[in-house]
Amino acid sequence: MVPKSKLGEAVHYTLRQWPKLIGYLDDGQLSIDNNCAERAIKPFVIGRKNWQFSFNTSGAESSAILYSLIETAKANGLTPFDYVMHCLNELAQP
Repeated sequence: MVPKSKLGEAVHYTLRQWPKLIGYLDDGQLSIDNNCAERAIKPFVIGRKNWQFSFNTSGAESSAILYSLIETAKANGLTPFDYVMHCLNELAQP
């Protein structure tokens, strides 16, 4: 195997990253993959595609804020509609 080949580079990279690669063996709470994180950001990826159709910056910012509120509610086990309504009610207070 030639070190400058793609395979050689891949093996060298893997060996350099080995402590990070097997880190999950030291801590049973760590996951071997990042599927949970990938699923969590999927709505933002979809939102990004939708924001391309915003007519102005304000519309895109409003969409981003709403997505953030909804995803925050989901991440904390709350009902998104109830959480958004609570936030709007709090914002409406003098």
